Amino acid sequence: MAKANSSAADEPTKRGRIDRSCCNFQPPLLPGLPDHISHLCLSRVHPSSLYSVCTSWRRLIYSPSFPPFLSIYALLSPAADELRPSPEAPADRGTCLSRIEFANFDPVASRWRQLAPPLNLLLRHPSFLSRNFPIQSVSVSGKLVVVAATADNLFSAIPFPLVFNPISGDWSSGPPLSVPRRWCAAGSSGGTVYVASGVGSHFSTDVARSVEKWNLGCTTDGRRRSDGQIWKWRRMKDMKDMRFGRDAIEAVGWMGKLHMVNVRGGSPKEGVMYDVEADTWSEMPRGMIDGWRGPVAAMDEAELYVVNEAAGALRRYDRERDAWDDVFTSEDLKDAQQIAAAGGRVCVVSGEDSRRIVVVDVAAARTWTLETPGRLQVVGLHILPRMHSRTPLIVSEDEY
Repeated sequence: MAKANSSAADEPTKRGRIDRSCCNFQPPLLPGLPDHISHLCLSRVHPSSLYSVCTSWRRLIYSPSFPPFLSIYALLSPAADELRPSPEAPADRGTCLSRIEFANFDPVASRWRQLAPPLNLLLRHPSFLSRNFPIQSVSVSGKLVVVAATADNLFSAIPFPLVFNPISGDWSSGPPLSVPRRWCAAGSSGGTVYVASGVGSHFSTDVARSVEKWNLGCTTDGRRRSDGQIWKWRRMKDMKDMRFGRDAIEAVGWMGKLHMVNVRGGSPKEGVMYDVEADTWSEMPRGMIDGWRGPVAAMDEAELYVVNEAAGALRRYDRERDAWDDVFTSEDLKDAQQIAAAGGRVCVVSGEDSRRIVVVDVAAARTWTLETPGRLQVVGLHILPRMHSRTPLIVSEDEY
C-alpha cells in the first residue's frame, strides 16, 4: 500500500517534468535571480561580451527591451564593370538599371544581412559617361529615409520617401513629394527631413529654388498632430538662387542649421546655411568653406567632421575659431566618397571602387576596416540602431 501511494505521489512530479520540457522552457538569464533583475545587470555589459556566452543572452541583446547598439546600414550596388551589357545583349533600357540592395552590418555578430527586396534604379547611363546618377538617403530619428533616385526613363523614381525603421524591421512610405526630384540637396535636422533645389520631370526655376520639409513625428492618423502639424511636405522659404541644383548635395544638420556647398571635392565652392527654426538663409563662414574638402557629417548634430579626400585626414570643425582641426590621418581615408558619424565613431567609404568602409574610433584614434559583401559598392551609408528579433537571424557573407 505504501508502495502504491509512493508511485501515486511521484506521478504528478513526472508529468510536471515532461510538461516543462515540452513547452520550450527557457533557463533563467542568471541563476538565482529573477529575469527582470538579470536584465538590469546584463544591460550594463557590452553586447559583444554577451553574444558568444549562451543562446539566452544572445536572444536578449536582440530583444526590443535591451538597449539598442549602433550598426551600419548601407545601400549597395554591383560595380560598374559588372553592369556593362555584352555586345550580343539587346540595347534596351533595362540593361542600364542597377540592382540596389539594402543591407545591415551587425558589429556584434560580424555579419551582413539583407533588409528588403532590392530596387532597380538607374546609377549609370551610356549618355552620361563621366558621372553616376545619385541615390539620396538620410538618417533621421533613428530611421533610414530614401528621398531621391532616377528611373530608367531619366525621371524621378521616388514619388514619396521610403522609410525603414530598424527597431521594427518594417518599411513604410511617407507623404508624396509635391515635386519628385533628382540632383537635389537632402538632409535632416531635429526629426525633420529637408529637400531643396534639384530637378523634377524637367528643369524649373521654381523647383530649383524651392525648399520642402517633412516632420516624421506627424502621424498618419487624422493627418494632424496635437500641435497642428500635418502629415505632408511643407514649403519653406526659397533659396535665393539656383546654385544647388547641379549635383546631389548633402545638407548636413548641425547646431540647428543645415549646411551645404554647391559642388563636391576640393573644387572652389560656395556654401550656405539654413536656420530650421527661423526659416532663414545665410552665407557659410569662410573658414568652414575652405576646409570643406570632402564628405562631411555631423555626430548627433553636436560635432562636425570632414574627411579631406586628398590628404586622408579626418578633421573636426571649431566653431569659435572658424577652423578645422586634425583628428586622425590615414592612407585608408584617401579618396573618401561618403561619411557617416554617430556614437563616437566615424564611418568612411573610401577607395575608387567604394567597397571599403573604414571605421574610426574618434576617442581612441584607431581604425578597423570592413569589406562589403559580394563585391558590392556602397552608394549610401548610415549609422542607426541595430535591428531586433526574437531570434537573431544572421546571414553570413557566403549566404548573402
